[in-house]
Amino acid sequence: MAKLPVTADEIINVFGPHKHYPNKGTVRSNPQNPDALVKTHCCFCGLQCGIQLKVKDKKVVGFEPWNEFPFNEGRLCPKGVQRYMQDNHPDRLLSPYKRVEGKGFVPIEWDEAYDVVINEIKRIQEKYGKNSFAMLSGVSLTNEKSYMVGKFARVALKTANLDYNGRLCMVSAGAGNKKAFGMDRSSNSWADLAHAEVIIITGANVSECFPVLTHKIWEARDNGAKLIVIDPRQIPIARTADIHLPLRPGTDSALTNTMLKVLIDNNWLDNDFINNYTSGFEETVAAVQECTLEWGEEVTGIPKELIYKAAEMWGKAKTSFLMHARGIEHHSKGVQNVSSCINLVLATGRIGKPYCGYGTITGQGNGQGGREHGHKCDQLPGNRDIENPEHRKFVANVWGIKEEDMPGKGLSAYEIIEAINRGEIKGLLSICFNPLVSLPNNSNVRAALEKLEFYAGIDFFLSETLRHANIILAGSLQEEEEGTTTSAEGRVIRIRAVVDPPGKAKRDSEILMELARRLGQGDKFNYKNSEETFNELRVASRGSAADYYGITYERVEKNLGIFWPCPTEDHPGTPRLWEDKVFNTNDKKAHFNPTPYKKPTEEPDEDYPIVLTTGRVVSQYLSGSQTRRIGKLVDLYPEPLLEIHPKLAAKYGIEENDLVKVSTRRGSALFPANVVETIRQDTVFIPYHWGGVNSANQLTIDALDPVSKIPEFKVCACKVEKTGRKKGENSEEFANQSRDIQY
Repeated sequence: MAKLPVTADEIINVFGPHKHYPNKGTVRSNPQNPDALVKTHCCFCGLQCGIQLKVKDKKVVGFEPWNEFPFNEGRLCPKGVQRYMQDNHPDRLLSPYKRVEGKGFVPIEWDEAYDVVINEIKRIQEKYGKNSFAMLSGVSLTNEKSYMVGKFARVALKTANLDYNGRLCMVSAGAGNKKAFGMDRSSNSWADLAHAEVIIITGANVSECFPVLTHKIWEARDNGAKLIVIDPRQIPIARTADIHLPLRPGTDSALTNTMLKVLIDNNWLDNDFINNYTSGFEETVAAVQECTLEWGEEVTGIPKELIYKAAEMWGKAKTSFLMHARGIEHHSKGVQNVSSCINLVLATGRIGKPYCGYGTITGQGNGQGGREHGHKCDQLPGNRDIENPEHRKFVANVWGIKEEDMPGKGLSAYEIIEAINRGEIKGLLSICFNPLVSLPNNSNVRAALEKLEFYAGIDFFLSETLRHANIILAGSLQEEEEGTTTSAEGRVIRIRAVVDPPGKAKRDSEILMELARRLGQGDKFNYKNSEETFNELRVASRGSAADYYGITYERVEKNLGIFWPCPTEDHPGTPRLWEDKVFNTNDKKAHFNPTPYKKPTEEPDEDYPIVLTTGRVVSQYLSGSQTRRIGKLVDLYPEPLLEIHPKLAAKYGIEENDLVKVSTRRGSALFPANVVETIRQDTVFIPYHWGGVNSANQLTIDALDPVSKIPEFKVCACKVEKTGRKKGENSEEFANQSRDIQY
C-alpha cells in the first residue's frame, strides 16, 4: 500500500486548523459548582502530583488542589494547573479516520477501521514474517495499559519488535541501576531529601522540568543542606546553589571520575561499607588513577579548585542525596555517566540509610511503572529479562502460552526506524508516541514513515507523526480510564476515570482488546475492567525485582500509594530500599562499575565549532502534542529559541531576536536568538518540544548508547550564522523545507 501524500489542505478539510485555547481558558459550565470533584493525578512528568478534577455535565471544567496527597501537598507547576484544559479541546479525535486519496482523512466507523488494520497486519506478516510488523508505545500510559501493550505485541501481534518512548527517557538510568543494585528504582522516598546535608543535582533542570520537586530541595536548604548543581547552563536552581559546576557537555563522567579520585586520595570513604557490602571497588579505583584535578579541569572546563571543593563537600557530609535526569543520560555513554554517579554514592556508603539516597528523576508521566511491565524490546513484566529462560517460562505461564511461542528480544525505538528504512519492517502500530518530533535526526524518521506499507496509530490528538498514518484510532486521555501509575519515587498510585472519552473515541484498552480478539487471541485479553488487568500484572510481577504482588487497588487508595517492592498483601511496601544492605544482585552486594572516560560521538571541529545541546522548558511537555494546544502554556514559551552567550553572539554579530541559522551534519534550521549569560560560551541550547521547521531534532545526532540504545540528544557539533533577519521574518527557503504542517 503506497503512502499517500500529506498536505495542509487535506488535514484542514477534515480536522480544521489547529486551535489553542485562548488565555481566558476553555468554555466552562459553572466550574464553581461542579457535579463531582475527583481525586486523581497530573498526567505530566514522573512526579505524578495529586490533583482534583472538577466535573460538570460529564466534562472536566477545572481543578482544585489535593492537599492531602503526600508528595506535592496541593502544589502544582504551570503544566499541572493547565492540564485540565486539554479535555474538551476542539482538536480531540472523536472517531476513527482513514486516509483516502484526494480527500485526506475521512471519518469511518470502528468496524471498518478494525477490519483495515487487521487485514493489513495479516497481509504484511504473511508476506514478510511476524517481525515485519512493529509496535511503538508511549510510557505515559498507565501500568495496566503498559502491561497490556507488552502482552498484545508478543501474544496477538506475535512480533519481537516492540519498544516505547521511554527509550528516550530512563533506559540509561535503568541499565545503570541494574548493574549496580540489581533493581531499577530510586533508592528512597524523596521525603528523605529534607534532612540530607548535601544534595547533588546533575543533568536535571529541576526548577523548570520538575518544579514541585524544588520545594523538597528548599526544605532541605531550610534545614541547612548544601546544594551542588552540575549543568552546562546556569539553570534557575543553579543560581542559588552553593556550587555550580558548568561542565562542557558530554564530559559528565570525566567530572564524577575526578571527584571520585579526590574522595579516594583524601580517604573520604566509607571503608566498612565498601569492604562488606560492595564489589568492584579496586577496579574502579584503578580506572580513575589518571583522573587528576588538572586532567578534570582540562576535559570539563571547570576550574580544579571548584571540582575539589565539590568533592570535599560531598565527601565530608554525613548524609547526602544524589539526583539526576536526562542531562547525563541522553548520551552515547549514558549508562557510564549513570554508573559514575552511583560510584560516588557507593564510595561514601550513603544509601539504605535515613536522609541518604540516590534518585533518578523520571521525565514522563509513568516513566517508572511503564518501564517495569513489558513494553520494552528486551523486557517482560516485573522488569524481567525476555532472554532469560526462567523469566520467559514464568510469564508465558501467566499469559497461557507456550514459552517457545513467545518472541525474543526485538529492536529498540530508533533501531525500528532504521529497520523500516532498510526495508525490513513494513508495518507499524503506535500508541501515544510521536517519533517524528521525539527522535533524533528526524529526516530519517520522516523517510521511514513514508516507506511503510501500512501505519496505524492510537492517540487522542493528531500528532505530527499521525499525519503519515493510513488509519487513526481515536483513543483516550489519562483521566478517561481507571488505572494506576508509578511515580518517580516508586510509589504506585491510583488514576481515576473522571469522564468518558468524547464522541466515538474509545478507551485505549478497549481498542487493544478488540484488535487482539480479531487476531484470534480474545480469550487472553478478556478483561472486565482495569482492576482485573492490574491483578494479572500483580501475578506476572510476583517474585521479580519489581514485585507488585502485594499491591491492590484498595490498598493504594487507603494509603495514598504503596511503594514497590511489595511481595504480599500484608507487606507495608518499601519507601527506602536496601536498609538491610542486601542488594538484588547475584552476590547480594552493590556493584561499583569502572567508567573510563569516553568522548562524545561528535565533538566541535573547524567546520562545526560549537556544541549544541537540547532540553525542556517549563511550559511544555515532551513532543508538545498536548501542551502546545493550551494557550496559557504557549504564551509562556510560544516557539523554540536559541540560547547563546553574549560573547559567542558578539563573535557572529548576533543580537537578541535575530533569526539565526543553526547547522549540523544532519541539516539546518532557523531559530530566534535568546542572548543570555546563563550558558557556556562554547555551547548553544534549543528546546525540543516542536516539530517541522521548528524541530531541534532536525539537527541532533542519531548515535546510540551501546547498552541502553538511548540517543545522544545532549551533545553534537554545530555552527551558527547570522541571517540578517529578525524573529518572524522566515525566508521561503526554510518555510518550505519541511513537509510537516506547522501549527
